[in-house]
Amino acid sequence: MNTDDRIWDVVVIGGGGAGLSAALMLSRVRRLVLVIDAGEPRNAPAVRVGAHNILGREGISPLELLHLGREEVVSYSGVVTSGRVAHVERDGEQFIVTTGDGRRAHARRVLVTTGLVDELPDIPGLAERWGHDAIHCVYCHGWEARDTKVGVLGNFYQALLFRQMTDRVALFAHHAKADLTDEQWEQLAALGISVIHGEVTALEIDAEHDKLTGARLDTGIVIPVDTLVVAPRFIARGGFLDALGLTLTEHPAVPGVQVAVDAAGFTGVQGVWAAGNVSDVLAAVPQAAAAGGTAAGAINMDLILEDARRAAAARETLPPTAFSGAMEAEVSRRVLGTRAHGLDSQE
Repeated sequence: MNTDDRIWDVVVIGGGGAGLSAALMLSRVRRLVLVIDAGEPRNAPAVRVGAHNILGREGISPLELLHLGREEVVSYSGVVTSGRVAHVERDGEQFIVTTGDGRRAHARRVLVTTGLVDELPDIPGLAERWGHDAIHCVYCHGWEARDTKVGVLGNFYQALLFRQMTDRVALFAHHAKADLTDEQWEQLAALGISVIHGEVTALEIDAEHDKLTGARLDTGIVIPVDTLVVAPRFIARGGFLDALGLTLTEHPAVPGVQVAVDAAGFTGVQGVWAAGNVSDVLAAVPQAAAAGGTAAGAINMDLILEDARRAAAARETLPPTAFSGAMEAEVSRRVLGTRAHGLDSQE
């Protein structure tokens, strides 16, 4: 049973850039907001190279950015708690969000911002280099790879993108995901991009200096590289939402699965929005944060309209004095209840 009958306006599942941006915006308009975060940010491996293209916070540690975001949400009486959501179920017009340890939260609306998982090629040592000198995005970490020897364990377009940063680019043809056209071969040659035949089966690491030095082929040949560019498969974290019937869709341009949403982050399932990498696998931190803000605005308007309809209906059915007392009680619940704890326990 619940030890508290609190009903949150919005439960945000996931405390990354999208989730915290949404929670901040909603808290500032006095919504009761709970953020439940499993503490597994996708960009945690990039702590040494930082998060980039964030105006005013360029190069900040991704973990420090999340710490600051949490503090800002809490400063407006939002609640952030640790936990892994196991499932979400509809309860009439509301939702019950349950964590793996059995705690529950009741919500009028749900915003999913759980991000994604990068599925990397099965190459020994690659996972350990991920976010350091094994990367995928030229906008995120291309500057740090400038003027180095770059091996592209990805596709033709990544080879072109990283050619902007260095004139020493090699594309591993076996991993290029598709046959190259004659026109693409000509463009690679014109740009001086080497094409390496053979499958990469291992990485060469300078353990003393903790850096990548080469990619070993199945032939035994080692190709010198300082930076390895990878094309992972992006998989949205959303298995706990199966009961709600959300639609998962393949991304049209890259290997990946994401939650289908409209421009405002609405999933098509009443009361449920999604934002950030869970619904846009290519979104970097600034884009994810912006999507969180867009979804927050849509959710708040949806709640405003519902509150207005309920107020009008209550006014029609209650005597004037009773209506006034009911509205006063509702205002008190929203304003005074914001500092309460986040999740209810089950007995």
